Amino acid sequence: MKIAVLGGDGFVGWPTSLHLSDQGHEVHVIDNLSRRWIDAELGVQSLTPMDSIQERCRIWHDVTGRRLHFHLLDLAKEYERLKAWLDEHKPDVVIHFAEQRAAPYSMKTDRHKVYTVTNNMNATHNLLAALVETDIDAHVIHLGTMGVYGYSSVGAAIPEGYLDVTVETLDGGTAKQEILYPTKPGSVYHMTKSMDQILFQFYAQNDGLRITDLHQGIVWGTHTEQTRRHDQLINRFDYDGDYGTVLNRFLIQAAIGYPLTVHGTGGQTRAFIHIQDSVRCIELAMGDAPKAGDRVRIFNQMTETHRIRDLAALIAKLTEAEVLNLPNPRKEAAENDLVVDNAQFLSLGLNPTTLAEGLMEEVVDVARKFAHRIDRSRVPAVSAWTRDLAETVERDPEGRKIRLVS
Repeated sequence: MKIAVLGGDGFVGWPTSLHLSDQGHEVHVIDNLSRRWIDAELGVQSLTPMDSIQERCRIWHDVTGRRLHFHLLDLAKEYERLKAWLDEHKPDVVIHFAEQRAAPYSMKTDRHKVYTVTNNMNATHNLLAALVETDIDAHVIHLGTMGVYGYSSVGAAIPEGYLDVTVETLDGGTAKQEILYPTKPGSVYHMTKSMDQILFQFYAQNDGLRITDLHQGIVWGTHTEQTRRHDQLINRFDYDGDYGTVLNRFLIQAAIGYPLTVHGTGGQTRAFIHIQDSVRCIELAMGDAPKAGDRVRIFNQMTETHRIRDLAALIAKLTEAEVLNLPNPRKEAAENDLVVDNAQFLSLGLNPTTLAEGLMEEVVDVARKFAHRIDRSRVPAVSAWTRDLAETVERDPEGRKIRLVS
């Protein structure tokens, strides 16, 4: 198949592009390279050294004989170019990763909030409108997030997208209705993913677009089968307080002798998935495409849930790291349970990769190898959700004062 990977230079987009190319698909990476510009803005770099996207594609071809086609294009700003590209190439599948993905970054300032909404919403809507205008019957696979549901405890498993409800009718009777499971986003980033859902519902029912929305948990890990084939194919690895995911951050902190920073009580429960399973889920979703006229297909893309303080304790035991509790810059419940239904991917053949010592040690080994690239001052998570939280002042593990700033 001909596959367009929007945001294919990113943390999940790059290993997905390699995985699908390795299966013999014709893969086109479309990216505006904004994530690299954000590195420059924040003054922090990927833990792992990354070549240019052009060099990465060249190395992949040298190693495998397969080509990755790169196109520099901004989905949010270049609608006509996007439409022309789709009309020329007519992809069978469009995998949509092209959104600003970090909740803390989306909450840093009003400017970051506006950027996140403008970028994410325009990218999604431009894609959908262009597919309708060009009359291309492509299967759209979107990477969403479990975070659209919030993290309140309701005493029931979160279903895969839809909820059957009974409503009282005007004549005193009852009627059954299927609705989208209510969202409760906890950041501007999560809000944009919630709004994506409404766009998908409209274009599926109004124009017959075939759409799969993947509500993904927190991704951890470093390598996939393909990124191991050459040092220059290595995936990006974020460790900073804005873009680093919690489990990867703990493992990096342990590797460099930095205390594991648990914000608040650590009672937050989150869903997780290993990077290898993440790319495998994309493949499985491709093989189970909806038909025109079908409702949007929604999968919960996760394999396990863990409480943050339990993760910290597990890694501390494995690495002898110290655990340090810091003020929580997020506006969220101190404690929550999380039960998630992920039966669809299991039924399609996903064999989950769970939290194993060997894989955690692999992350630690990578962190130690590139420890000289770590700016320890960028490790604390300091982007605050509200002004009152921004006034909290603490000392970081090395004794310097840090101010939690919005």
